[in-house]
Amino acid sequence: MKNFNTTDTLARRLRQLFLIALMALAAGCSTIRFTYNHGDDLLYWWLNTYLDLDSDQSSWVKKDIDSLFVWHRKTQLHDYAQLLANGQRQLAGNMTAADLMGDYKDIKARSELLAYKALPELADLARSIKPEQIAQLERKFAKNNEDFRRKFMRGDQEDQQKARFKKSMDQFELWFGRFSSEQEAALRKASDARVLDNNIWLDERVRRQKRIVALLRKVQQEKLSKDATVSELHKLVKELFDRFEAPERKAFFDAYTDQTIQMILTAVKIATPAQKAHAQKRMQGWIEDFGHLANDPQK
Repeated sequence: MKNFNTTDTLARRLRQLFLIALMALAAGCSTIRFTYNHGDDLLYWWLNTYLDLDSDQSSWVKKDIDSLFVWHRKTQLHDYAQLLANGQRQLAGNMTAADLMGDYKDIKARSELLAYKALPELADLARSIKPEQIAQLERKFAKNNEDFRRKFMRGDQEDQQKARFKKSMDQFELWFGRFSSEQEAALRKASDARVLDNNIWLDERVRRQKRIVALLRKVQQEKLSKDATVSELHKLVKELFDRFEAPERKAFFDAYTDQTIQMILTAVKIATPAQKAHAQKRMQGWIEDFGHLANDPQK
């Protein structure tokens, strides 16, 4: 019987499976098809870097990932195309903060659906994890945290705002193309207006990681059944998705979300007709790619 385990921010990484295409961290429409068609291999590779899967685990983990992608391709991609079509209509009209908040909630809902769908397979993996693999996971978490500190916590507030702005600009330029220096100045002002406390984000990462490690140790030490493991994972996923509502930090997260929405609205407002046309064309290409992928079960 197969046994499965989870890794750094299960919910976040499953959400990125969706964002592989929707946010399109690639340079062209055709790249989405290539990336998605190799997404099963990429997801396996990612899991392996965290857990160093043995040969027995590898065989059934790959099959589970393949099954997840078959379900995702058949049931989710047309819906993603509809989300993008809605984004096109919003961009062509008078986009509002309410529109963007609705988009955010739609993406979150679909991310949750994907995470919960994978729970039985994740439970199998969790039940198969060995002590040395938990140690490997902790080392990987520690490295990720050090990378975060290096990228986003070096220097003073100005340095950290600059690093955050660069990350945002990578996404804006993906959608709209190049911005002028005047446009960048307006976007930098909107970016810097957002609350900045990277200690909170790091603390959230560490809290999440400890929670995952503790769950894996519980599964291993108590030899939980599959049903009990699914239940524990369900609670973890819900906790991760609901974290922005945690009372001790809700004010910070609410402010950050609202201010990020205002920054996106700034980008839309200052975009030239040519830049908006670039975004429309990009989204149309992705819509067509989603349709092609959904209708073609073969790689």
